[in-house]
Amino acid sequence: MIDRLEKEVDMLERHLQVLKMVIESEPIGIVKMSNETGYPHHKVRYSLRVLEEENLIEPSSQGAITTERTDEFVAELDGKIDEINGKLEGMKITEKQEAES
Repeated sequence: MIDRLEKEVDMLERHLQVLKMVIESEPIGIVKMSNETGYPHHKVRYSLRVLEEENLIEPSSQGAITTERTDEFVAELDGKIDEINGKLEGMKITEKQEAES
């Protein structure tokens, strides 16, 4: 059950790392991203496709570039992560709760 969540978080981390590279180095290509991150080309390509579907990046002849939506997404990201983290913290089963059961 928790393994799927962990895999999703790892994938999200990769997507966000790829997005950060596009923001910092646009335009940037798959080969450069793969070399700098150590992720295989097919994983970088998949992350780029996901980011493109979310309208956070778009392809150009020089490589991936950001879109108008990127800044808004980045501005909201920390708050969303904090929200999710709060939910996860609330799911913890502590020893005290176990003793009460």
